[in-house]
Amino acid sequence: MKKLTKGDEVIVIAGKDRGKKGVITDRHSNQKLLVEGINQVKKHQKPNPNNNETGGIISKSMPIHQSNLAIFNPETQKADKVSIKKLETGEKVRVFRSSGTELQVSNK
Repeated sequence: MKKLTKGDEVIVIAGKDRGKKGVITDRHSNQKLLVEGINQVKKHQKPNPNNNETGGIISKSMPIHQSNLAIFNPETQKADKVSIKKLETGEKVRVFRSSGTELQVSNK
């Protein structure tokens, strides 16, 4: 079970976008995540008339390493750590380490 999953609200704790919040939209690899509005880069794109794409400089999000992210706890309004707890039924759930409450994922 991954500690950070798609739909989690995260805050950047290191890098050029430190302090910004965003929602995880995709997992690119085992370690890299795509967060909306974070790690924006400018890309020079050629026009492609076959696909109806215009040329120019576009802005796009690039993947960021998960070690630079922390989950955002809405109760404390701060970054928090996540641990995995096994219930008596055998099911695994993610909980905040500071308070022990379960995480509710909005978009999954």
